[in-house]
Amino acid sequence: QVLLVESGGGLVQPGGSLTLSCGTSGFRLEHLALAWFLQAPGKEREVVGCIHSSGNALYRDHVKGRFTISRDNSKNTFDLQLNELEIEDSGVYYCAAVLGPRCYLHDKADAYHYWGQGAQVTVSS
Repeated sequence: QVLLVESGGGLVQPGGSLTLSCGTSGFRLEHLALAWFLQAPGKEREVVGCIHSSGNALYRDHVKGRFTISRDNSKNTFDLQLNELEIEDSGVYYCAAVLGPRCYLHDKADAYHYWGQGAQVTVSS
Protein backbone atom coordinates (compact mmCIF):
# COMPACT_ATOMS: atom_id res chain seq x y z
CA GLN A 1 0.00 0.00 0.00
CA VAL A 2 1.36 3.39 -1.00
CA LEU A 3 0.84 6.15 1.54
CA LEU A 4 1.20 9.83 0.73
CA VAL A 5 1.45 12.49 3.42
CA GLU A 6 1.39 16.16 2.52
CA SER A 7 2.84 19.13 4.31
CA GLY A 8 2.88 22.83 3.61
CA GLY A 9 0.14 25.13 2.49
CA GLY A 10 -1.32 28.16 4.19
CA LEU A 11 -2.26 31.76 3.57
CA VAL A 12 -0.16 33.88 1.23
CA GLN A 13 -0.55 37.24 -0.47
CA PRO A 14 -0.78 37.53 -4.25
CA GLY A 15 2.67 37.34 -5.75
CA GLY A 16 3.96 35.26 -2.86
CA SER A 17 5.40 31.75 -2.75
CA LEU A 18 4.74 28.45 -1.01
CA THR A 19 6.18 24.97 -1.06
CA LEU A 20 4.08 21.83 -0.74
CA SER A 21 5.77 18.54 0.03
CA CYS A 22 4.55 14.98 -0.28
CA GLY A 23 6.26 12.14 1.55
CA THR A 24 5.64 8.62 0.36
CA SER A 25 6.01 5.15 1.82
CA GLY A 26 5.14 1.61 0.87
CA PHE A 27 6.69 1.67 -2.60
CA ARG A 28 9.90 2.77 -4.21
CA LEU A 29 9.30 6.23 -5.60
CA GLU A 30 11.22 5.62 -8.82
CA HIS A 31 8.46 3.26 -9.97
CA LEU A 32 5.76 5.90 -9.65
CA ALA A 33 4.53 8.74 -11.83
CA LEU A 34 3.50 11.64 -9.62
CA ALA A 35 1.16 14.58 -9.90
CA TRP A 36 -0.26 17.57 -8.11
CA PHE A 37 -3.95 18.37 -8.40
CA LEU A 38 -5.89 21.46 -7.42
CA GLN A 39 -9.48 21.42 -6.31
CA ALA A 40 -10.73 24.98 -6.33
CA PRO A 41 -14.00 25.81 -4.52
CA GLY A 42 -16.95 24.46 -6.47
CA LYS A 43 -14.77 22.86 -9.13
CA GLU A 44 -13.51 19.42 -10.01
CA ARG A 45 -10.08 18.25 -9.02
CA GLU A 46 -7.71 19.03 -11.90
CA VAL A 47 -4.07 18.30 -12.50
CA VAL A 48 -1.76 21.32 -12.41
CA GLY A 49 1.37 19.35 -13.24
CA CYS A 50 2.96 15.94 -13.10
CA ILE A 51 6.38 14.36 -13.24
CA HIS A 52 7.50 11.19 -14.96
CA SER A 53 9.59 8.64 -13.11
CA SER A 54 12.48 9.96 -15.25
CA GLY A 55 12.18 13.38 -13.61
CA ASN A 56 10.72 15.22 -16.60
CA ALA A 57 7.84 17.43 -15.50
CA LEU A 58 4.77 18.65 -17.37
CA TYR A 59 2.68 21.69 -16.49
CA ARG A 60 -0.69 23.15 -17.36
CA ASP A 61 -0.33 26.36 -19.32
CA HIS A 62 -1.62 28.63 -16.58
CA VAL A 63 1.10 27.54 -14.13
CA LYS A 64 4.04 27.24 -16.50
CA GLY A 65 6.93 29.36 -15.32
CA ARG A 66 5.36 29.80 -11.86
CA PHE A 67 5.11 26.26 -10.46
CA THR A 68 7.86 23.68 -10.29
CA ILE A 69 7.55 19.99 -9.48
CA SER A 70 10.57 18.10 -8.24
CA ARG A 71 11.17 14.62 -6.88
CA ASP A 72 13.83 13.05 -4.72
CA ASN A 73 13.64 9.31 -5.12
CA SER A 74 16.29 8.73 -2.47
CA LYS A 75 14.14 10.49 0.12
CA ASN A 76 10.79 9.29 -1.22
CA THR A 77 9.50 12.84 -1.48
CA PHE A 78 8.24 15.15 -4.16
CA ASP A 79 7.50 18.85 -3.97
CA LEU A 80 5.46 21.54 -5.62
CA GLN A 81 7.03 24.98 -5.52
CA LEU A 82 4.40 27.67 -6.12
CA ASN A 83 5.68 31.11 -7.08
CA GLU A 84 3.96 34.31 -8.22
CA LEU A 85 0.75 33.05 -6.71
CA GLU A 86 -2.56 34.40 -7.95
CA ILE A 87 -5.95 34.45 -6.24
CA GLU A 88 -7.13 31.86 -8.76
CA ASP A 89 -4.51 29.43 -7.45
CA SER A 90 -6.44 29.08 -4.19
CA GLY A 91 -7.90 25.73 -3.22
CA VAL A 92 -6.91 22.35 -1.88
CA TYR A 93 -3.81 20.81 -3.42
CA TYR A 94 -3.46 17.06 -3.53
CA CYS A 95 -0.42 14.99 -4.33
CA ALA A 96 -1.11 11.80 -6.22
CA ALA A 97 0.76 8.77 -7.48
CA VAL A 98 0.25 5.97 -9.95
CA LEU A 99 2.35 2.92 -10.74
CA GLY A 100 4.18 3.35 -14.01
CA PRO A 101 6.79 5.60 -15.61
CA ARG A 102 4.66 8.24 -17.30
CA CYS A 103 2.02 10.80 -16.49
CA TYR A 104 -0.24 12.84 -18.74
CA LEU A 105 -1.74 16.28 -18.33
CA HIS A 106 -5.06 15.07 -19.68
CA ASP A 107 -5.38 12.49 -16.91
CA LYS A 108 -8.40 12.82 -14.67
CA ALA A 109 -8.29 12.18 -10.96
CA ASP A 110 -9.48 8.60 -11.36
CA ALA A 111 -6.27 7.76 -13.25
CA TYR A 112 -4.37 8.00 -9.97
CA HIS A 113 -4.50 5.30 -7.35
CA TYR A 114 -2.88 6.94 -4.36
CA TRP A 115 -3.60 10.31 -2.79
CA GLY A 116 -2.36 12.65 -0.12
CA GLN A 117 -4.77 14.15 2.39
CA GLY A 118 -4.79 17.59 0.76
CA ALA A 119 -3.30 20.94 1.74
CA GLN A 120 -5.21 24.21 1.72
CA VAL A 121 -3.62 27.11 -0.14
CA THR A 122 -5.34 30.48 0.16
CA VAL A 123 -4.08 33.40 -1.87
CA SER A 124 -5.55 36.61 -0.55
CA SER A 125 -4.59 40.17 0.21
